[in-house]
Amino acid sequence: MNRGKIVFGKIGFNLSGSSKLPETIPPPPPPPPIDQTTPTPTLHDDTTEPDTTESATSGFGSFGKLSQDNTTASETSPGDLESMMGFSGFGKKAKEFNLDSLVEETRKSAVDRNRENIEKLKLQSLEEEKRKASLPTPNDSTKSAVTESKSESDEDEDEFIGPPLPPGLKPPKDAGSEAESEEEEDKEHWLPTSHELNLEHGTKTVSSLAVDSSGTRLVSGGLDYDVRYWDFQGMDQSKEAFRSFCPADGYPVNSVDYSCTGDKVLVVSGSQQAKVYDRDGIELFECVRGDMYLHDMARTKGHIAALTCGVWHPRDKEEFLTSCMDGTCRLWHTSRPGSQKNVIKARALNGLKTNPITCAYNRDGLLVACACDDGSVQMWDHRKSFVNVAINIKTAHARGSDTSGLTFAYDNRGFATRGGDDTLKLWDIRNTKTSVHAKEGLFNRFPMTNCVFSPNDQMVMTGTSINKGEKAGKLIVVDRNTWNVVREVEVGPSHVVRIIWHARLNQVMVGCGDGKVRILYEPKISRNGAVLVAGRHKKRSKQAEVVVSQQVITPHALPMFREERHKSTRKLEERDRKDPIKSRQPDLPVGKAGSGGRVSAGGSTLSSYIIRNMGLRNKVHEEGDPREALLKYAKEAAENPYWVTPAYERNQPQPIFQETDSGMKEEEEEEEEEEEEEESPPSKKLKQQ
Repeated sequence: MNRGKIVFGKIGFNLSGSSKLPETIPPPPPPPPIDQTTPTPTLHDDTTEPDTTESATSGFGSFGKLSQDNTTASETSPGDLESMMGFSGFGKKAKEFNLDSLVEETRKSAVDRNRENIEKLKLQSLEEEKRKASLPTPNDSTKSAVTESKSESDEDEDEFIGPPLPPGLKPPKDAGSEAESEEEEDKEHWLPTSHELNLEHGTKTVSSLAVDSSGTRLVSGGLDYDVRYWDFQGMDQSKEAFRSFCPADGYPVNSVDYSCTGDKVLVVSGSQQAKVYDRDGIELFECVRGDMYLHDMARTKGHIAALTCGVWHPRDKEEFLTSCMDGTCRLWHTSRPGSQKNVIKARALNGLKTNPITCAYNRDGLLVACACDDGSVQMWDHRKSFVNVAINIKTAHARGSDTSGLTFAYDNRGFATRGGDDTLKLWDIRNTKTSVHAKEGLFNRFPMTNCVFSPNDQMVMTGTSINKGEKAGKLIVVDRNTWNVVREVEVGPSHVVRIIWHARLNQVMVGCGDGKVRILYEPKISRNGAVLVAGRHKKRSKQAEVVVSQQVITPHALPMFREERHKSTRKLEERDRKDPIKSRQPDLPVGKAGSGGRVSAGGSTLSSYIIRNMGLRNKVHEEGDPREALLKYAKEAAENPYWVTPAYERNQPQPIFQETDSGMKEEEEEEEEEEEEEESPPSKKLKQQ
């Protein structure tokens, strides 16, 4: 039975058997215009519409073969679609931006805002060009190339875009001026020795120095048992330390070191216990002391002998290392000061224990190293157990000498040692059989003299002590590649003991044997630190001078009623200083007789004064005959007996005293002369005749 096409609203179905589904669904055709007068039919008979294979033209889609109208409708343009559907698109239309115009507007606004800074930069560049043009240069060609590059950079500066630069900061230069950049790098890392700043630590040798990573604070320790904190930000020309204390009375300070974050300071004195302080010098904790009666040093919780050195971990702010004369190095953690974290035993060539003099970490903290008094340098891997030695240089320095310095290079490929045998050696960590370079004849008198690498890792610096015939200690700067002495700098009439070359400040701090900390710097290439202190003035002790009290000014008053007008407090203080009561002047020393109700210097208390006077009053002078001195009291004793006579009054006989006559005395003298003549020898008698 053949059925015709059935239409439901706008959806039509072709039920003829010959119809097939299309492979793709075409887009809907545009709707035909609707006549409001004639109703839309819902059903179509076969008579009204011929039986064709075309699908319905109305609705969202059609099933069956594609018609020619549908193919043409799919190729309609966007304008036809807009006129056909009544809208141009879905949602709001995206805004269009012209990037070239936006960049041009921002450039103009930035140039207008920074016009003053750009002009200043131009003037600075012109002044530098004039200054460099006045200096003699070896090659004119290089000079012309540099000036051309500068002119190009000046042209580029006209189009400078961005916020205003801080004063003193120059804009980045082009990559074309390679020669100039290399010269600036060499100047930045060159030894700054043109200016010097002295800090008075004390009267004895400055044995330890430490500077935090930011370069704002300096800590110094000396053989006078004191530790001092210096703040470059708050220091003026008086150059006084803001804090000073004694960590262990009677023990010299061998080492001080800042943590990697600068919030803690490790102080290692000559005692058995290291101490950790905060940034302001307040004690946080103290390491425990070990049991000296235990033979195995691994069983004790701490050191049992004098400490020699101590350093912080370069990456971990909670771990530090100490070395001691008990033959061990110990790793500590700040969370457990009651016991060490690990114990490292240093062994000599014969297997017995040896005492480490100094200790150090490498730059990444993976190696723990120590230099011992038998001349050896030993290293352990921090990632493994500290039983087997990773690197052992048995004869690094002379046996029995104190290897005072051990420091690693910034590239972790080499390290330098400063020996007590007056040598400075450079080692390659990849081949430690022999040293790469060695420098001899560097006199060393202290067991804490160190050596440091320059910030560019191309030079090694150390200090020397004063030898016989010398007047000052020296800073020796050696080239790392050629090992030639680059420069020798005399640092005051004293020994050079401790050295720090700070990379950020580009300043050299030197601890000397006369108790001074000398800071060497160059204002052009150094920044902050001593440069800030040198540019400040000493604070006035009396800055504000104000009137003490309001006074009634009477210029025509009589002299006896006139009051003096005090313009400042200084005159009043000077006048009060002369008054002994207001100034609380201490009492002057009294004379022999005393004055003002005070006794003399012989008796400071009342009891001592009474005893002294009683002794003087009852003192018996031995100038005359003691018998006569006693008999002058006989009459008084007979008339008023008090002590002895009343007790023996009944049974004591009458006292009889020998009477003395002049005749009896002459007879006694003659008898004595005769006896002497009889006893004298005959030769003496002949001489007398």
